[in-house]
Amino acid sequence: MHGLENARRKLQQLARTTTNECSVIYLPARQVVALANIARGKRVVFQVAYEERRLEQRAGVLKRVGYEVISVVGNERAQAVLSLPQRVDLFIVGHKAPEQTRREIVVWLKAKYPKAHVLALNPPECLQLPGADYNVELNGPETWLPIVEAAVA
Repeated sequence: MHGLENARRKLQQLARTTTNECSVIYLPARQVVALANIARGKRVVFQVAYEERRLEQRAGVLKRVGYEVISVVGNERAQAVLSLPQRVDLFIVGHKAPEQTRREIVVWLKAKYPKAHVLALNPPECLQLPGADYNVELNGPETWLPIVEAAVA
């Protein structure tokens, strides 16, 4: 399909006709950008990153430990993907954008998904992102993965 909105509409149509898990994948980046009919026991992490390389690395780590992962680059794409309701257990906000940009997406996420938690991965110059439920200085997965586990438990 061409266009995110067309793909989301098609996903909704398909999800109504089956109980199977369904997904939309952005082929150039090989990223899942939408899920439907996800089993209740599966935990879904939605990450908003601001650079491809880190996004792919985090998604790989999260998938290896059993999470369903939806990944997007940038606030606009996150808002477009989340324009239709989706079950999300945890949001991760990457570090590689100005604080104001990251703050804006946290405010938007908390308004749209008030029950979901937000983990902010922060650069050394900004150790607290206001509005985030969890803040951690960006390091390797050994730093943030235990927080992910605690947040979705």
